[in-house]
Amino acid sequence: MNKVKGIITKAGEPITLLGDQIKVGDIAPDCSLVNQNGESVKLSDFNGKLLVLSIYPSIDTPVCAAQVRHFNKAASELSEEIEIIGVSKDLPFALGRFCAADGIERVTTLSDYKNSEFGTKYGFLIEEMMLLARGVVIIDKKGVVQYVEYVSDIVNEPDYECAMDKLKLLYKQ
Repeated sequence: MNKVKGIITKAGEPITLLGDQIKVGDIAPDCSLVNQNGESVKLSDFNGKLLVLSIYPSIDTPVCAAQVRHFNKAASELSEEIEIIGVSKDLPFALGRFCAADGIERVTTLSDYKNSEFGTKYGFLIEEMMLLARGVVIIDKKGVVQYVEYVSDIVNEPDYECAMDKLKLLYKQ
């Protein structure tokens, strides 16, 4: 398995990503994740929609919670043709608890806890923590990756403005 150190840090300390980093122009790899009900969901189940993958280490941290809340708020202003999917390695019941407590209705939260398939296929799995790195991936309706951000330090939030600008541009096409 590919290992890359130095793309991201945690509080300034370099950490290692496992898998192949996804790039703009790649065909988005399909993978199985788990929804809040413990059911298997494939990314291909969302074919035909613009997908925003909001990736974060753990919903129970302030920065990750802020990321989910931000995308939930942004989604309220977007078309139903755009699906925002939060991806972490949190257990499904923890994602369900958070979403219920915070009124998260426009972000579909999915977990990669079972086999890290998403983490390795998209290159977001952190070797030292076995959690996902923070980032955003936007996939067009044809399944082609159009935007990728690996947040340089996982203690920081993603560049929401840049991601939303790209999403709006793609939606107009």
